[in-house]
This record gives sequence, C-alpha cells and structure tokens, in this order.
Amino acid sequence: MYSREPLKIYVDFDDCLCETAQSFVEIASRLFGKNVPYEELHSFNLQESFSLNDEEYAELMKEGHRPEILLSYEETPGASRVLNELIDEGHEVFVITGRPFAAYEASKQWLEEHDLSRPKLFFLNKYGRDFFYKGGEFNLELEDYYKMHFDYAVEDSPMAFGFFDHLPDLNVLVFDRPWNSKAEFPGANYHRCTDWDIIRDRIRKGGIK
Repeated sequence: MYSREPLKIYVDFDDCLCETAQSFVEIASRLFGKNVPYEELHSFNLQESFSLNDEEYAELMKEGHRPEILLSYEETPGASRVLNELIDEGHEVFVITGRPFAAYEASKQWLEEHDLSRPKLFFLNKYGRDFFYKGGEFNLELEDYYKMHFDYAVEDSPMAFGFFDHLPDLNVLVFDRPWNSKAEFPGANYHRCTDWDIIRDRIRKGGIK
C-alpha cells in the first residue's frame, strides 16, 4: 500500500514534459543549415551543440520560444499519464522551468492542452537568461525557491543539479538524455531514468510505508 502522506514533486518542463531539444534540432537545421542529430547533442548548451555564434544563438532561442513553436512541442511519452496518476494518489506536482517568463501564456496553454492543468507552474531564473523576474504570482526568486521543500525532482539538465544542494534528502530522477549521458551525479540520491513509468515506480516505491 502506498503512503497517504503527500509527496512534493519538482518537475522540469523542457525535455522532461516535452521534446524541446528535438524541435531545436529542426530549427537549427532550418535557420542555419546546422544538421546535428539529436543523439549527438552532448552539451546542454545549445550554442555549443550547434556551433552557433552569439547572434545565431539569440535567433535560435527567439524562434524556439515563439508561442506557436512552444505549443507545437511533442509531449514526452507518458508524462501527463504518470503525473495525473501521482496527483490522483494525493501527491503535489510543481512544474519549475527556466524558460523566460515571456513564455508563460504559451507554457500554461501547452499544459492545459496536454491534460496537465493541475500541476503548479513556476518560472525560476535558473540560467541567468532573463531580466523579467521581478514580482508576479508565477515568478520564483532564488531566495523563495530555496525555502521550498521537495521529496523528488525530475530534471534533465546537469546545470540544474546545483539547485538541489539545499535539499540533502531529495531524490533526483535524472531523465536520460544525450547531454547528461556522461554527467557525474553529485550523490547516491541521483538516479537515471529512461522513461516516465520508471519515474513513477521509483516515486511509488519511496512512498511505501
């Protein structure tokens, strides 16, 4: 039997809920003729992965965050099904993304269109990309984020691992992607997961009493 004590679950948006990098592969090819297979995206830094100059990288990011592009991202298989199962079991899900806040409306719409309207959505300036992180119900300043507690985190980016240092008991479920395939995990509480069913089973196992 699963514990009825609710768990708090952090979930990253891009490449955990949706196939963002797959779309950027297409965009880089279309805009710049950079034909880099998805499997060869060995760096989370897309400027490095696609060998782009600063101007090209800015254009890539602008194109990838247009509302119609954001709404076209394919769901990562099993994401909405598993998260709704976990929510139905009483757990709390927080989608915490490093997207620029200008992407809020399209991101919210994407979640609604993929039956993920129940998780709470927050924008955190994880990578120093955005200046528009002051005030607002859905913005998280770092000092507020560090006051939050989570039992599990689903994340794909090695660059984000440092955001979990304040939670020594956190179980980090690393969604297996080419850019984290060689990453060194900070501790034994990090676990590589290849799909959402494995993520669900690990969370359920942790909830057994």
